[in-house]
Amino acid sequence: MYRASIDIGTNSVLLLIAEQTEKGLQVLEEAQRLPRLGSMVDSNRLLAKESMYKVLEALTEYVAIIQKYGDVVLARTVVTATSAVRDAANKQEFLTLVKETVGFQVLILSGEDEAKYTYLGAISQTKVESDSIMIVDIGGGSTELAVGNSTNLLRGISINMGSVRFNERFLLHNPPHQAEIGECRRSIEALLRATQLPFPSNTQVVAVSGTATSLAAIDQQLFPYRSSGINNYRLSNDKLATFIRLFSINTFEYLLELHPEVMKGRVDVFLAGLLILEGVLRYARAEEFIVSNGGIRHGILLS
Repeated sequence: MYRASIDIGTNSVLLLIAEQTEKGLQVLEEAQRLPRLGSMVDSNRLLAKESMYKVLEALTEYVAIIQKYGDVVLARTVVTATSAVRDAANKQEFLTLVKETVGFQVLILSGEDEAKYTYLGAISQTKVESDSIMIVDIGGGSTELAVGNSTNLLRGISINMGSVRFNERFLLHNPPHQAEIGECRRSIEALLRATQLPFPSNTQVVAVSGTATSLAAIDQQLFPYRSSGINNYRLSNDKLATFIRLFSINTFEYLLELHPEVMKGRVDVFLAGLLILEGVLRYARAEEFIVSNGGIRHGILLS
């Protein structure tokens, strides 16, 4: 049976078309657009008209892709929205636009549901050997942490820190000043400490979303991008620190020229995502992380 799901995030809109088999989800087709729906939502609690219409353009493209698999697949497509829509005062205007333009009924996920579906999606696409697993999903508006084992989710939480939100809040220059980076790090540390999440010493961190997958692609020079080369790729804290230095001292223009394949649409918010990932690894006392291409769009089809 073919199924489709769309994840409307703060920075990205992601499409998944998969076949549900006895062995789980078999990915058939994926697509990504970066309309940044959540631009400035952190400060004014409003979705910008321009951003909403960019999302509608992406959804219209996705309708054409899904229709290749049949009208039934299109009719059963699951569309979710996360932090940006959840926080916006004008969310109903956006939901109505989507319904009237492409016919999708959008399900707004709570932070806890985000964590649950991210966990299900990540473990479905990743080989993890540890009995203690933490899935970290660094979105544009929020970060979800889901703790469990290879079969069960034990606890999932959502924190209002994301790459778009923290870039707009702290990293105000190009390149950012060291004082801005320091303030961003301190805020990340405080928010993580407040969660009081316990971690056994053998906890394996699995990172999903654009920050982690783009980093894995850059480290391997995996261009064009291939999901098969991303899943289960391991990166150390030392390697992460090297990339943080690179993105801390160079301009967006230089970094975009250096890695245009994955930095287009995310170059200005990438450092904030790396700093959040760094903070999570420190908090969990982990020396490395595994990258997964799984996420909400996978988990929602498995639930």
